[in-house]
Amino acid sequence: MNQCSKFFSALLLIFLSYGINAKNADILLLKTYDDSQDVTGWLMSEKLDGMRAIWDGETLKSRQGNEIAAPEWFLQALPPFALDGELWTQRNNFENIMSIVSQHIPDERWHTIHYQIFEVPHQQGGLLTRLAILQDYLERHPSPFIVIIPQSTVQSAEHLKIELNKVISLGGEGLVVRKADSPYHTGRSNHALKVKQYHDAECTVIGHKPGKGKYIGKVGSLHCQLLSGITFYIGSGLSDKQRQSPPEIGKLITFKYYGFTKNNKPRFPVFLRIRPQQ
Repeated sequence: MNQCSKFFSALLLIFLSYGINAKNADILLLKTYDDSQDVTGWLMSEKLDGMRAIWDGETLKSRQGNEIAAPEWFLQALPPFALDGELWTQRNNFENIMSIVSQHIPDERWHTIHYQIFEVPHQQGGLLTRLAILQDYLERHPSPFIVIIPQSTVQSAEHLKIELNKVISLGGEGLVVRKADSPYHTGRSNHALKVKQYHDAECTVIGHKPGKGKYIGKVGSLHCQLLSGITFYIGSGLSDKQRQSPPEIGKLITFKYYGFTKNNKPRFPVFLRIRPQQ
């Protein structure tokens, strides 16, 4: 690989790592774990596939800064200080979660939602100290749907791998590892990493390729474009319903992939979900 190719490969990695709309530098964002990095002694938790929700003490908002129409009983139980976490029900239930929390008028399904907390923003001390502030509050004001995501200590690289495989086997998405004594910060840093068996990124749908065989009359694959301008097709991961009514042109979608081809296209891309517009 010549120097020019190396440069553009590195640039592509940056775009994919940061995502297309990583403009929300005022919230915690995760970098991707590189197994050459030693995270022994760091804190480890499951990465939940819910909807990111930030509570500022008065308003519940999405990652994009839009207000979430949660029921009044839900909001009244939240503390007078900031929280950051995921609105979640169970593993592999993302579409159902989004159908619940995206309603302009909340319905009874909100009773299945838990606010899974991984951060207490703007507080002093390391992560466990910050989470302890919420724990103390919940002891005095119990709530069945506010949950602190359990944290455990990484004992070794092998321990991390075992825990990752365990979560994946249960249908989970992956892990998050964070340096225990790192103070609260926003944006991306080397102290907060997502650990997966694959990489994920976002792209824009720019076209639909007709299906063949059993997919005649439906979409066979999505024509997608990265921020770098590189285009490619995603044909895997789409349900029959999604092939009948695919993500619209112009929509941002999240996909997973396993490295790159020699032409710097994502290798074996698989559709995961439409990026929430909340």
